[in-house]
Amino acid sequence: MGNIVAIVGRPNVGKSTLFNRLTGKRQAIVDEYSGVTRDRHYGKVEWNGLEFSIVDTGGYIVNSDDIFEEAIRSQVQIAIDEADVVYFVVDVKVGITDLDEQMAKILRKKKKKVIVITNKVDTNNEVFDADNFYSLGFDNLFKVSSVNGSGTGDLLDETLKLFEKIQPEEEEIDLPRIAVVGRPNAGKSSLVNALIGEERNIVTPISGTTRDSIDTVFNKYGFNFILVDTAGIRKKQKVTEDLEFYSVMRAFRAIEHSDVCLLMLDATLGMEAQDVNIYGTIERNKKGIVILVNKWDLAEKETNSVKDYSAAIRERIAPNSDVPIIFTSALTKQRIHKVLETAIEVYNNKNQKISTSELNDYFQPILEQFPPPSVKDKFIKIKYVTQLPTAVPTFAFYANLPNYIKEPYRRFLENKIREKYRFTGVPIRIYFRQK
Repeated sequence: MGNIVAIVGRPNVGKSTLFNRLTGKRQAIVDEYSGVTRDRHYGKVEWNGLEFSIVDTGGYIVNSDDIFEEAIRSQVQIAIDEADVVYFVVDVKVGITDLDEQMAKILRKKKKKVIVITNKVDTNNEVFDADNFYSLGFDNLFKVSSVNGSGTGDLLDETLKLFEKIQPEEEEIDLPRIAVVGRPNAGKSSLVNALIGEERNIVTPISGTTRDSIDTVFNKYGFNFILVDTAGIRKKQKVTEDLEFYSVMRAFRAIEHSDVCLLMLDATLGMEAQDVNIYGTIERNKKGIVILVNKWDLAEKETNSVKDYSAAIRERIAPNSDVPIIFTSALTKQRIHKVLETAIEVYNNKNQKISTSELNDYFQPILEQFPPPSVKDKFIKIKYVTQLPTAVPTFAFYANLPNYIKEPYRRFLENKIREKYRFTGVPIRIYFRQK
């Protein structure tokens, strides 16, 4: 299961520097990407072979005490709610301020797993000063210098330990986990209700992975699946000014915990920037994807409009065009059965395994006819290919000079795999390795 860490703290304590240090310049990293608007950041951190997501609440708090309360109440609050572990960053050079005290109070109320990070610890004196921050009321305190990275290894070790404590002991049920994600008002709740029916065909409730969410096993149209906690299942108090941020955090959480995501678009609006962001998040998390164009009954239908509309979407998600797009209406239940059918299909595509002998029989003639272009008079030869035993379809091509193989050739191989095998809606990874 994916875990989420939120970085919080008053302005100028070094939250973004810590974020960049953990997601960027070191061994620790997989991916870093800018969030939905302005300076919200989401990233992936990898440590000791485990991966988790991190959210930097950097740009949320305006530099002024009176606005602080307000900002805390909204966006940071949401980040704290959705996180498994909170990094509370303070500045050892400044000492404890009123704003730190306010933040500590909010965190104590939330009863979250909190790690206090005393940042900017660069000298021996500051190592002693850091201990003053125990008075904020949290046991876990780490002395870190985000600028040079000292102390971050121990911090990440402790974070992984806390994750272990969070995971409930539960039997893993091997069923497709389907999440409905998308912007507010795209019709997610209506779709969820249409999918599971008002009576909610509950077979067995499983205790969820986070706080009060309960993932439920459904059987509908002859399919067994788990609906991952999203839109209409857990009601929250109205978060008006931050609805967008909230929906993104929510989508983020749901994506982490799913196998296949149904990305819901509003047909009357088309695929907008935020949809593209959510699509990017699904892709980076290597999940299966089905794009649903909802409210199709309301959209203007001209001749060829499905074709044109699909082409416009594919343009926005290029170069990955191998994604199913379904035009639906949650209200009239149009093609609801097709939605589930396609989601299950994508799930099966994601889990298929192709034998090494079959792959090599297929690729041998292709590699002979179209070898990788030579670089600096060096001839590159790919000897054989195999699928790795991973959760996401991953292929390793063994070559004499793997470092010289360029991106266009990787794309060519991916297209060849997709031509022959059904990986619609599924991201594929390709690695080149030394023979």
